[in-house]
Amino acid sequence: MRFYEYEAKALFAKHGTPLLKGRVAKTAAEAQRIAAEIGGKVVLKSQVLTGGRMKAGGVKFADTPEQAAQHAEAILGLVINGQSARGVLVEECAPVKKEYFAAVTWDGRRKLPVVIFSDMGGIDIEEVAEKHPEHVSRTHFSTLVPFSPYIAKQAIAATGVTGDDLNKLTPIVATLIEIFLKYDLTLAEINPLGKTGEGKFLVLDGHIDMEGDARDKYAQLLAELGIGKEETREARPPTPFEIAGAEVDASDHRGVAGNVKEFDGDLGLVIGAGGGSLTLFDAIRKHGGKPANYCEIGGNPSVKKACGLTKLILSKPGVKKIAVMMNVVSNTRVDIVARGVIKGCVESGRNPADTIAIFRIPGAWEDDGFKILEKYGVEYCDRTVSMYEAAGRAVAKMR
Repeated sequence: MRFYEYEAKALFAKHGTPLLKGRVAKTAAEAQRIAAEIGGKVVLKSQVLTGGRMKAGGVKFADTPEQAAQHAEAILGLVINGQSARGVLVEECAPVKKEYFAAVTWDGRRKLPVVIFSDMGGIDIEEVAEKHPEHVSRTHFSTLVPFSPYIAKQAIAATGVTGDDLNKLTPIVATLIEIFLKYDLTLAEINPLGKTGEGKFLVLDGHIDMEGDARDKYAQLLAELGIGKEETREARPPTPFEIAGAEVDASDHRGVAGNVKEFDGDLGLVIGAGGGSLTLFDAIRKHGGKPANYCEIGGNPSVKKACGLTKLILSKPGVKKIAVMMNVVSNTRVDIVARGVIKGCVESGRNPADTIAIFRIPGAWEDDGFKILEKYGVEYCDRTVSMYEAAGRAVAKMR
């Protein structure tokens, strides 16, 4: 789940990270008042969960409170990458002499957290890495031993930063790493980290992504930041379809029948088993199919939840059929999922035999599940048929 910039900075502030004066405004009049309180030149930034704000006109500078109000009104009416602004962050402007980049994330291949630092901040780090690789350092560290600020110092020094700048940057980057570790984050980023003419370092922009499964663990923190339980907070706001999927999953504590993501295809998917669901989604596309959604099902969800998920997917305009598939190894009861999916089809006014393109869920109570599927004329397959082949059969039915 992704934080807005002002929320990321609020988290930074809790740990003493140097920030600029500023607050979020929801109206042009409020932006004018904040600018007047700050005094002098201010910068106004659209609060959206996407990049490209500057290019889209979502970042503007104002010399007076009146100008700030004009810019705020324009920004609040701006849609950037399909997203409307939640508000406008009004901050003081600082005379920045140089910009740096600092981030902490997970390296999936090394299975370790990594600090990425560059003395060329303010632009895409991918561009810097491609054109100026010597200006980017990557420093991996272990979570099995106590964290030391020396890791931050290593990362910074690797780009050639020395002396007073190295000593001032180290505690800022070290704090960023500590925040990353403390709150189960997948990304903690400062870009740019600015140096003023007086040698002071300030966080000009920040990004935070938290592991979705950590929401309950840090519920109090999220409440303090004003992040609602219903907000998925990914790269874009959730669609009504996705919100409805979360409600289905929350309706019963048993199992999982949620994590719904909306796409624009015609084949609905009821898929599960963690990485297996991603594999099945990709297999559908590899065979030329067009998924209408992504979701996850497993852990013995109730008949009610399986039914609710099925009805939701079938209610999506353009969905012609659904494919019900899971991984090779599963403890999920086949009969429960079969009952739920068939019930969902019937209650949606659909014939299960015509609607379910394929049913592949190896698991407990297979024989009972297969009997139910046979009764309704639904094509099914067991674990002798690979996930890839099952996905191919589903796509073939669409033709």
